[in-house]
Amino acid sequence: MGRNIVETIVGALVLLVAGVFVFYAFAKSDRGSPNGYEIIARFDRIDGLKRGADVTVSGVKVGAVTGFELDRSTYQAIVRMMVSANLDLPVDTHAKIVSESLLGSMVIILEPGSDKTMIKAGGEIDKTQGAIPLSELIAKFMFGGTGSK
Repeated sequence: MGRNIVETIVGALVLLVAGVFVFYAFAKSDRGSPNGYEIIARFDRIDGLKRGADVTVSGVKVGAVTGFELDRSTYQAIVRMMVSANLDLPVDTHAKIVSESLLGSMVIILEPGSDKTMIKAGGEIDKTQGAIPLSELIAKFMFGGTGSK
């Protein structure tokens, strides 16, 4: 009988410690609800971009991709992203989809312009560059072009 009580207490302690670790991991991760405002950008290609992908300025994470959809009239991808509330982006900001590394995931890089007018919540980034597939980059490097006209 005494052994069952000790095993129950040890089991409860193990579960408690595991719960504390899970809580700590979620508290320190960037997976919480983003605090900021949403903007959109239209891209011709978003190959490999996922919901939750980082949005960066100068290598610093300032937001995340919250979703995307297809514009049925222009056939462009509309990407929604949440950026930090304390970040003011000029209206001439340029957005690019690039690979984080050779085998890494895709991220959106924002390059702020110099305009004095800022993008408001719900605004749109007009200057964009879509994702370039790895096969096209390799073909361009090897053959000096992609072969498509």
